[in-house]
Amino acid sequence: MKIDIITKEDLQVFKTELLEEIKNLLQTKNSEKKLWLRSTEVKELLKISTGTLQNLRVNGTLSYTRIGGTLYYNYKDIEQLLNKKL
Repeated sequence: MKIDIITKEDLQVFKTELLEEIKNLLQTKNSEKKLWLRSTEVKELLKISTGTLQNLRVNGTLSYTRIGGTLYYNYKDIEQLLNKKL
């Protein structure tokens, strides 16, 4: 059985590498678009009122998913809606 000795310098290098990898992962997550948006985020994005958002839901223009008491909208569906209006 082989025994490796780990020095303080080895641990310091490991720590530095680990922190860099964590930073890269966090930056990647922050730069990605959110897949699901809440009602308030959709209203801000589309610059519409609560009533208008409700009308979009009721007439089937914008699909949604209810989880608990919160409504979520797929970002791709919102992009499609915007592209239709352009």
